[in-house]
Amino acid sequence: MVTYSSGNHAQAVARSARLLGITAVICMPENAPRVKVAGVERDGAEIVFTGNDSEDRHRRALELVTERGLVMVEPYDDPAIIAGQGTCGLEIVEDLPQVTSVLVPVSGGGLSSGVATAVKALTPTARVIGVEPELAADAKDSLEAGELRTWSADRTGRTMADGLRTNSLGALPFEHLRRYLDEIVTVSEDEIGDAMRQLAARGRLVVEPSGAATMAAELSGAAPREPGDEARAIVVSGGNVDPDLYLRILSAG
Repeated sequence: MVTYSSGNHAQAVARSARLLGITAVICMPENAPRVKVAGVERDGAEIVFTGNDSEDRHRRALELVTERGLVMVEPYDDPAIIAGQGTCGLEIVEDLPQVTSVLVPVSGGGLSSGVATAVKALTPTARVIGVEPELAADAKDSLEAGELRTWSADRTGRTMADGLRTNSLGALPFEHLRRYLDEIVTVSEDEIGDAMRQLAARGRLVVEPSGAATMAAELSGAAPREPGDEARAIVVSGGNVDPDLYLRILSAG
């Protein structure tokens, strides 16, 4: 199998391949955090480094499908991936049947569209709010325009939230989010850093910038609660933070 990812999906595919005893090739950007590269390496997957543009990774993965006869495992633009990541939404409603709102990070849209679809199917009154870094707000741009918008790698690369740097939403996630997402908000780099510090100090959680974006929206007021919104769930996804970056962020507080 082959996939393209900045790190979290890459590690999931590498781990799955190892457990199944099959070959995995992962196309990763040259600037991927070392901790994510190491995670893929530990599970024995082959890494092919590409440029930092998500489309570079996609193109190289497609070439490997042709060259080696590998099976593509899309990171977000695939109904099976959306359904699989949507199980997070199922668990939220199972654990918190009275949920009134859910905050979920938005990258290529697999996780956010899956969660939004599942939550809305089971609890239609709950609000689902997507969160992006303001420096990589291609999804917000797309949803407000009513059409897919693409941001360059130079533009999205400004955020430290490397897991949220995709150039554009996938086509399938875009349609899901147009239907099921109530709102999408953005957060600043300082707000993400503060959320990481708060999660570490008060929650004893090690969270990477991409995973802390939702808590940043909660703490900063970017996603204010409406009257009656007393049962909010916040999806904090990913703890694969570069140690040096993490130390700098914690020290900055």
